[in-house]
Amino acid sequence: MTDAQLLVFLSDPKVQIVLIMLIVWELVWKGIALWKASKNNSKPWFIALLAINTVGILPIVYIFYFSKKTNNQ
Repeated sequence: MTDAQLLVFLSDPKVQIVLIMLIVWELVWKGIALWKASKNNSKPWFIALLAINTVGILPIVYIFYFSKKTNNQ
C-alpha cells in the first residue's frame, strides 16, 4: 500500500470511527488493568501492560486470569 492509498484509506469516516473506538476500547481496558497491577504491586505486569498494545487483549487476560481477587471484586 502506497502512502497515497493509506491517506485515502485513513480519510474514510468509517475507518476513523473504527480507529477511535479501538483507541477508547484499549484505553479503558488498559487503565483498569494498570490500576489492578499497581494495587497488586505487580511491576512486571504493570510494565508489560504499559508497553504492549494489544487492542485490549492483554489487559483483559490480566484482569480476569492473573490479577489477585479481593473481597471488593
